[in-house]
Parts: sequence; structure tokens; C-alpha cells
Amino acid sequence: MRTLLLCLCTAVALSAQSNFEFWPGAAYDPAIPTFQKVLGFEPGSRHATHAELIRYLEALSAAAPNRLKVVEYGASWERRKLVYAVIGSEANMRRLPEIQASMKKLLDPRKTTEAEAQRLIANTPAIVWLGHAVHGNEVSGPDSGLLAAYHLLAARNQPAVATALANTIVLLDPLQNPDGRMRFIHSFEQALGLEPDAAPLAAERNEPWPGGRANHYLFDMNRDWFAVTQPETKARIKMFQEWYPVVVADLHEMGSETSYYFAPEAIPFNPHLTKEQKTSLDWFGRNNAKYFDQLGYSYFTREVFDAFFPGYGASWPAYYGSIAMTYENSSVRGLLYRRLDGTIYNFQDSIRKHFTTQIATAEAAGLNRAQLLKNFWEYNKTAVAEGKSESTKAYILPRRGDTAAVDKLAALLVEQGIEVQRAPASVNGFPDGSYVVSLAQPAKRFIRVLLDPHVDMESGFLKEQERRRARKLPDEIYDVTAWSLPLLYNVECVAATSPVTAPLQPFTPAAVPKPQAFAKASVAYVVPWKGRASARFLAAALRADLKVRTADKEFVQSGRVYPRGTLAVLTSENPANVYETVTRIAGEAEVVPFDTSWVDSGVNFGSRNVALFKKPRIALAWDRPVSSQSAGAARFVIERQFGYPVTALRTPALAAADLDHFDVIILPGAQGAYGGSISAATTAKLKAWVAKGGTLVAIEEGVGYLAANGLLSTAAESLATDKKPDPAKPAAGRLLKDEAAYLESIRPERETADAVQGILGIAQTDPDHWITAGVSPTVNAMVQGRTIYSPLKLDKGVNAAHFLAPEKLLASGYMWEENRKQLAFKPLVMVERQGVGHVIGFSFDPNFRAYLDGMNVLFLNAVFRGPAHSR
Repeated sequence: MRTLLLCLCTAVALSAQSNFEFWPGAAYDPAIPTFQKVLGFEPGSRHATHAELIRYLEALSAAAPNRLKVVEYGASWERRKLVYAVIGSEANMRRLPEIQASMKKLLDPRKTTEAEAQRLIANTPAIVWLGHAVHGNEVSGPDSGLLAAYHLLAARNQPAVATALANTIVLLDPLQNPDGRMRFIHSFEQALGLEPDAAPLAAERNEPWPGGRANHYLFDMNRDWFAVTQPETKARIKMFQEWYPVVVADLHEMGSETSYYFAPEAIPFNPHLTKEQKTSLDWFGRNNAKYFDQLGYSYFTREVFDAFFPGYGASWPAYYGSIAMTYENSSVRGLLYRRLDGTIYNFQDSIRKHFTTQIATAEAAGLNRAQLLKNFWEYNKTAVAEGKSESTKAYILPRRGDTAAVDKLAALLVEQGIEVQRAPASVNGFPDGSYVVSLAQPAKRFIRVLLDPHVDMESGFLKEQERRRARKLPDEIYDVTAWSLPLLYNVECVAATSPVTAPLQPFTPAAVPKPQAFAKASVAYVVPWKGRASARFLAAALRADLKVRTADKEFVQSGRVYPRGTLAVLTSENPANVYETVTRIAGEAEVVPFDTSWVDSGVNFGSRNVALFKKPRIALAWDRPVSSQSAGAARFVIERQFGYPVTALRTPALAAADLDHFDVIILPGAQGAYGGSISAATTAKLKAWVAKGGTLVAIEEGVGYLAANGLLSTAAESLATDKKPDPAKPAAGRLLKDEAAYLESIRPERETADAVQGILGIAQTDPDHWITAGVSPTVNAMVQGRTIYSPLKLDKGVNAAHFLAPEKLLASGYMWEENRKQLAFKPLVMVERQGVGHVIGFSFDPNFRAYLDGMNVLFLNAVFRGPAHSR
């Protein structure tokens, strides 16, 4: 069947686009195999699969082994290979190890002299990285990448190719997200009929949930570069650090009614980018424009796609000195698309646009080779100098509180090429083992981007956004405005204004301190509840079928205070091999053997304030209307960060499911509202299930569903205003004296707040409730959107975390004034008892992109402690 569909598809596409020239007038070496010869179809007549992409690159390598090399650098979640092609002249390809070593020397001016740097600049090719389809359903990139590789190998008498090959090494990553692409291709082929359909609403173009954009765990990997949560990102960053490309082009797609975007980027620029990085974007933009003018393609620059957030593939590389750009192509999202003006846009044409900018980019890099390398050297040289001269000399990460989170943050910095040192003894009054990050290193600007609590946006840009809002125009902020890693992890980060002179040791992730071994206990193995490591232990213990108890109040034994939430694995109610099991699963958690149950003060193990954990059976709503990113992040946090399985339950299946098979049901954020997807009968089932002891956890729009159906005694608020109009009376006449008065007069009487693109807001936690056990007095939440919920009344439930006062709640980012005022003292986490069960609402996603490690314990408490307290 698949063969038949593909044959039909190919025949139609070829008949419509015969003799299509991707590079008009080019002649090619017949010794280099064509796309059609290897794969059996013409470029643009269908979508090349992951296996076909690799097969064609391998065929090119076999035909020209001295000019193209295929390198496997990792694998996706679904075990598909990640590969890239190294393309260059025979002379440059023979020098690959030398070229890689040269880039590492230019990276570090502390080890390389000026004279040596100038010699390297004179003799080293510029490395160019061309990356495709980090969003799997952005379909033109991979096929265009294959054509670019072919063109660089086979084109004859082409000045652009000659310039590129003589002066660059091209690293071509054909498919960054193979799992997402194959999901898209599968849905496209399933829906394909007799011929490709150009109708915008055709089923072949409109993907079923979750679509092909994201990877297996439904992550947008173009937001993951600085957080490095996904295996694809980890592999890619490691690959980057083997080469340090000076030019990076990340190829994407956008809406089908658009044209094409290339650099220069829109404002705001991140303030830690240099003048040279901004001005050199013109080299590439002008060269792309030259070829687009020849082909008659329209394009735009300096709009929409900014360079502020560091988590993009088109921004992260800039912080080691690269020129990083995004290219956005109008998407066919199939093979044909009928535009609003009636014209037909086809896949071949979309491929040609991306193909053209790749060749133009490689040429521009070749033309500017020496200056690119000089700028790379100067970027890192001035970074070290700034680190020495600026007031902040280092950042210190004190190793206290949630030490597992501190260790993870230090390891994450190292993974991204930042030098971190560890103090074996106390430093500047901080605990032994604290981490020191000196700013006198090439990564100085990247350190500031990642560790500063706030990064300023350009004042003129912000002023313009406020003007637009006043006129009810949409703002132009593209993504989140806050991402400080210490704030996301909710750990301390202290700026040192003088160099740290204490003895320090280079830190690598392998050097993370291990907990002390513990002896066999006669009464209990006690795990103080103090963060991520304790939570991982709990998940592992429950999966190992151990009985685990938790103290809701603190206790003291042998002079040591054990905080509320502390775990106890009693030997009397566990198997004889409990010591071996606890030893095996302990990980980074501290385990204290108890040989007596007597405590100096506080609760004993038999207290009513000590609860027994259930081994919870967790269901997660999956499929429309659920937000795929919210569902994917929740599942990833529970399964991959804490090692506990989740049942993904398609949302419509809630109607027929026996809910008694689950202890916890999670309703993630949604795209729209849950109301139309969950019937009244299903809602009644959920209410009865909670009343019998179920724990229902809702996130963002899930909270709105609970509020609308009597499951949580809150409501979404409209924008607060001092005006109290009387609709029964006619409006009084008014004199409008100026523009400001006019704008005020046309504001709606009742409106919602404008959406916030992403700030970190500070919430205070309730020190008495079980859901906040092991959580800091304050947490930082990622606040997005416009919905603000009213707090629960005392007779209804507990606002377990609420935002601080208006002048104190903003931790980082840019927030509209009216949102800041109204969000103050409003709930982040609500817990309401229903029968013997619990309903728990998170106003904002605690698992946002799996960045918010500082919210992990709060979310896991809802999932694991909720069932333990349903009685």
C-alpha cells in the first residue's frame, strides 16, 4: 500500500514539475550519484525518510570519499541515528584533525599567543554548520540539505562552490529530529489520496495530535540548547565542541502564506552579543538576497525572529563566538499548497529556497573566512579581558540546600564548555564542595547569560511594546524573557567582586561527591527529605515494592533535626534483603541507618502524622485538547528525571476507563479548553473517583476545567480595574482633551490582562502543608499567558503557594505592570479536599520545558504525597 501511494504521489508531482532546476544553468559531474539515482525519486516529489537521507549521504561519501565524510554523533529517543556530513576540498579534508585543533586554540587566548593566532587565522578554513529540521514537520530542510551536499560535490564551474570548498569546511546535519519527521511522514502518507491535495485544510497537511514538530517526549528542541534535557541536544552540543563552527545556520519553516526570512535578526538582541556579531550578519543577508533576487523570491529580514533568548539553535552557538542565524522558509507542510491568492506553492520550490541559502551561506563564509576567524579570536580574547576587568570576578554556587540540584547545575555548565572549579574546603564562608565559576575565561559572556538573574532588553524595544499594547496591538516579544539557571533550579548563586584565591580543583561531572556509605540498620533506613535526590530515592523505592513512610512533621534524633517529609523504610515491614535494596537504589540520596525508633523530640514512626506511601498508578491525559508540550514535559519529568512510569491515557478514553485502576490523574495544560472534550458524565466520574481517594492534578488550563466544574473552588479573573460602570445608565458626555484621554476612553469596560511571554515570578510556600515538604520557603515559577486565578477560601482548601507582593514577585524577565499588580498574592498551587481525595491545581506549569528543576519536588509531592494523604 505504501509503495502504491508513493508511486502515485511521485507521478503527480513529476508531471507538474518536469525539468525543475534547483540551481539554474548548473552542470554536474556524472560520477556523483543524483538524488533520483540513489533514492528512486526526484527531489521534491515526496519527503525523504530518515533512512533515505542517510542512504543518500552514504552514497555521496562512497562516490567522493576524499570530499565527504558521514559521521554518526548520537541517537534519538526512538534509536534513530543522528548523523552529519563533513564536506570540503580534498586538501582541507586531509587536515580535519589539524583544523579541529586550530579552532580549539583560537577559542582560548590564555593558551594561544597573538602570533600563533594570526598564523591560524591565515591558514584555517571557516567551519560552517547547516542544521535541518529540529522541528520534524518542517519538511523542506532535510531534502534541501541533500541537494546542497550534492551541489557542493558535483557542480562544475560554479564560483560559489569553488569559494566555499577552498575556504570552508561544511558540516551538514540533515535531520536533527528524526522521530518527529517520521511521525509527520507517517501521518502524511496515511492521509494521502489519489493525488496530493493543495487544499489548506486537507487531512494530509493537518497532522493528528501531537504532530511532528517535537521529539519523542514532545519537546521543542529549539528551546533546549541551554537546558540540555534531551539526548539529541546533548549529542549535538558535544559535536559542536569538537568543531566550534564560526557560522551556524539553523533552517526552519513558518506559515504557508509567508515568504522567507533570513538574518539580520529582529531586535531585541541579547546584550552579551558583540557589535561584530551583529554587523557581520549583513554579509550573509546580502548574499542570500543576491540569489533570491535572481530567482525572483521575496523575503524579509529584521522582523519577528530575534536574538534575545539563548536556547535556540540560532543563538546558543553565538556565546562561544559564532555567527548564528535562523532561516525560516514558508512551509508547504506536504507537497502542494493553495495560497489565499490562488497560486499553488509546491515542495520543490520550498526546497530550492533552503538549498539556495545554504550554498549562499557557505559562499559568504568563504568570502569572509579570515574576518570570521579573526572575530572568533577577538570574541574570546575580549571575553577573558572583560572577566578580569569587570566588577564581578566569579560566581559561587554554594553547595547547600538541594545539593543534587547544585551539582546538576555545575555539571550542566561544564557540559556546555564552561570551566567550573570546586573548593575542597570552605571558600568565602560557603560550605565545602561549593563551586566557583571564574569570569576570566572565554565563556565569560555565556556565563553572564546563564547565571545573571536578569538580562536587560533594549529600552527602545520595550517602549515600543508598551506603545503597541496601549493601542491593543500584539507585542513583538518572541519567547520567554527569563531563563537564569540558578533561578530555574532555585539554588543560590553569589557574585564575587574579587577573585577567589582559595585552593580550587577543576570540576567534571564525574567528580560529583557521593554520599557516604551507610551501615545495616536494625530499625529503619531514614532519608532526609531535602530535594531531588530524595525524590529519586522515593520513586525507586516504590518501584522496588518497598514500604516507605513519611513524617509530616520534623523530628530530632541524636541532636539532628530531620525535616518534614523525611522518609523512613522500616525493616520490620520490608523484606529481609531491604538493606541490599536500599543500597542499590540510594543514588545521591543520604541514607541514615536507625537502630532505635526513639526520637529526642517530634513525631515517632507510629504517629498519625506519619503517612504510608502508596505505589501510585499514574495516568496522564494525552491527546487533544491537551498541550503536547505540557503533557510531554510532565511525563518526561516523572519518567526520565525521577524514574517512575506513567500511563499516557488518551483524553477521550477517560469516558470509558475504569478510573479505579489509577491513584493519580494528571490534566496537563491544554490548547484551548477541556470543556468540549470531557463530557458531563466523565466529569461526574472524576468527581466520584476523587471523593473515594483519587488525586487529581491539574495544570494551567486544566485548572480552568476544574474551576468550571465544581472540582476546585477558584475562578479565572478578568483584568482588575477601578472603574465601576452602571450599565443601566447611559454614558455621560466626556470631553477628550488629548491622545491619552482618547486611548483611555476606548478601552473595554471588562477585559483580560495581556499575555506575558514568560517571566520568573516568586511564590511563597505554606510551611505547614504536606505538598510543600522539602520545598524552599519561596519558589520561582515560569509565568506565561494571561490567566490569573483567585485564591481558595479557608473553608475550601489551601493556597499552598502564592505569589509575593507586587514590588517583590518579579524575579526575572519583563512583565506588564497590570499583570504584576494583579498576580500579587494569587495562588500558584491550590489543594482542595474532595471526600477523602484531593484536587491539586498548578496555575502555571511546574514542568515548563523541563527547565524548572526548582519546582520538581513541589510537583512530585502532588503526585506521590497526594495518594499517601488520601484517607
